[in-house]
Formats: sequence, C-alpha cells, structure tokens
Amino acid sequence: MKNGLPMLKGYRVLDMTQIVAGPSCTRLMAELGAEVVKIELPPLGDRTRVGGLKSKDPLHKQSSRSTYYYQHNHSKKSVAIDFKKPKGLAILKQMVSKFDVLVENFTPGVLDRAGLSYEVLKKLNPGLVMCSISMAGQEGSLSQRPGYDYIAQAYAGITDLIGQPDGDPALISMAIGDSATGLSAAMGIAFALLHREKTGEGQYIEATLLDTYFQMHEVNIPRISLRKGYQPKRTGSQHPDGGPTGIFKCSDGTYISIATLPHQWKAFCQAMDNVDLIDDPRFKTASLRRDNNLLLKEIFEHWLAKFESRDAAIESLDKLRIPCAPVLTLNEAINHPHLKERGTVRRVKDDVLGEFDIPGFPVKFSRWKVSSDIKADSLGGHNLEVLKDYLSLSDEEIEALYEEQVLIKENG
Repeated sequence: MKNGLPMLKGYRVLDMTQIVAGPSCTRLMAELGAEVVKIELPPLGDRTRVGGLKSKDPLHKQSSRSTYYYQHNHSKKSVAIDFKKPKGLAILKQMVSKFDVLVENFTPGVLDRAGLSYEVLKKLNPGLVMCSISMAGQEGSLSQRPGYDYIAQAYAGITDLIGQPDGDPALISMAIGDSATGLSAAMGIAFALLHREKTGEGQYIEATLLDTYFQMHEVNIPRISLRKGYQPKRTGSQHPDGGPTGIFKCSDGTYISIATLPHQWKAFCQAMDNVDLIDDPRFKTASLRRDNNLLLKEIFEHWLAKFESRDAAIESLDKLRIPCAPVLTLNEAINHPHLKERGTVRRVKDDVLGEFDIPGFPVKFSRWKVSSDIKADSLGGHNLEVLKDYLSLSDEEIEALYEEQVLIKENG
C-alpha cells in the first residue's frame, strides 16, 4: 500500500514541555505529520538532554543529544529561546499567533506569571488549542505540590496496591503514568481540533498524571463506594479477584503469566488434567477461587513442576487456549520476533548517537505508515529557520538575539 498523507500535516504545534509526559504527547503529533517546534530554555534545554546515553565519539562530545532525549523528542524542531527576557517573551507571543496548538507542562501558575496564560494567548489567537499537563491539575489543594509520575502513583492509590501482602508497597519503575498521560493529552488535543473544525473555536485542555492514573483502577472504585469498610489489599503476584490470574513459577526457575476468566475455569482444569477441581467446593465459584487464591496457586505450580521447561508448560496450556505468556525480561522482549515484525521495537539511526532501539508508534493505521527516517534536533538547531519562516526576522535581528543571549544554540 502506498503511504498516505500524515493525518496532522498542516497543523503547527508549539511544544513547551520537557521530561516524558508532555514530550510524548507532542512527539506522537509530530510523527503524525504536525510541525512541532520545541521551545527549550537556555542554557541546557530539556532536562532529558543530560539523561540517557551519550555518544562516546570525541567528535560529538559537545552534543546535547542523548538517547533519552531522542526517544521522546525526535521529529521536532528545537528553538532555544530565553522567554524570561522581555525580547524572548515578545517573540514567543508573536509565534503563538502562527500555531494551532500549544502544549506545556510547567508547574501550574508559571506561565500565568510569565504573561502566557490561556486567557492572554487566546486573545492573540482565538483558535488556539492549549493543553496544560501537570501532576495534579491547575487548581486544587495538590496543584502546587512538586511531583512526577511516582508521586501521582502514590496519590492515586496505585502504589499501595503493588507488592506482597506482608511487605512494603512497591514502585512501578517505568513511566507508565507519564506515557499514558501523553496519550491522553494527544487524544484530547485531537478531539479539540476536530471541535475547532466544526465550530472555529479554540479551547483549553488539562491532562494530569493523577487523573490518568486514577482512571486505571479497573473495578475497585465502585466497590469502595458501595461496600462499607471495603479496602483492597496488596496480593503480590496474584490478581485480587482470583481466576486463577497471576504469576506462577515453573520448574526451570522461570515464570509464566496466566489470565483466566470465570468461563474458562473448566478448560483450565482440563488443561491440568484435573477435572475433579471443576466441582471442588473450594473452587466452585469465582468468589471461592478468589478466597482460595493461594491454595490454587500451590496446585497450579505443582502441575507446572511436572514440565521440564516453561515452554513445554505453555504448549500444554495453548492446546485449550488458556491465555498465558512467558514472563520475559526486557532484553527478551526487545528481541522477540513479533515485536520486531510489527515495529513495536523500532531501530533508528542517529548521526551522533549511532544505531539503537526505541519503542515504535503505538497505533497502526491502514492509510499511513510511520516513517523510518526520523531525527532528533540539536539544542537550538532550528532557531534560524523557524524565526525566519514564522516571524520574518532578518539575519541581523537573529544575530542580535544571540548576542543578547535571548537565543542560544549548542556548539559541536
């Protein structure tokens, strides 16, 4: 199939974000064809430029590019401008009128104090769609608390439910909330642009890590509100509602993940060649299986111990289509042929960092395919192009901005 037109081609996005949640949102839009201009504050730009891995080549020792920055900010243009200075602020306000979308994730109130609130900007550009991303929102008792993904996890009641029942709560050590909030923000912006197509109206959007995390609770919110005194507990490697669903140890020391719904109980017992369990009074209903979760885990792991390997056990479960999977290390997942074939694992090549893998685009479209040729910008790498094209500034005016350190760009 011939690659179709990127769906966001023609839209312009002003990206005033850093770290993960905000940059993930704008990176998705950039891949879908939007022209994304990333505004970075001097002297270091996005904080992820000093994270991740750097080039070991002496020729690139001055480069600010890192694998961390690349993953979340490829396909964007970098403009490094100090908008804390009056001239920088004036330029930024001029640019706003040229864009369809502005995304920011400063601490709530920072842009208001800088004179860049939505109320100010919508007067400059009534059609502007502005999205603010934060830990807990622009207003409310938590709005001014500093916080990242792990703080939102804790406030959302997520952290307390992770870990062993008799142990400490555990941390989800990858940025699940950041990534999901970036997706939520991108979705909200796309819907707001659709609304603008119909009405001509811009609007203001909020996306928060706390809200995103809280909606991940699957069943417990109604339970708590309806059952007096109910409090969900940590259940370690087992799903709190039984199933059996959870993580189980195999004879070779590896682990298997299995997820069975109530209607699959009979097939599960047949797979274990233990049909007597079907009507066992300890496991006859889903609630009884939940209450006897640990005993069921013991029975299942006893069955798993009969197999020489995890793969042999999975093969036996597959015959009756019991949902199961090996618990892969990330190293194993990266090298899984399915993930490579789908582009879930994506090989990229950067002229500074070399070749390495990053996650692929999370959605597949029938009329458009992701580009294999993506790049990440150096700090301030598009200062000249953007300011000339958008604001018609002359070479002399741009040079003066460099001399006054309103603009910067990296050396090397």
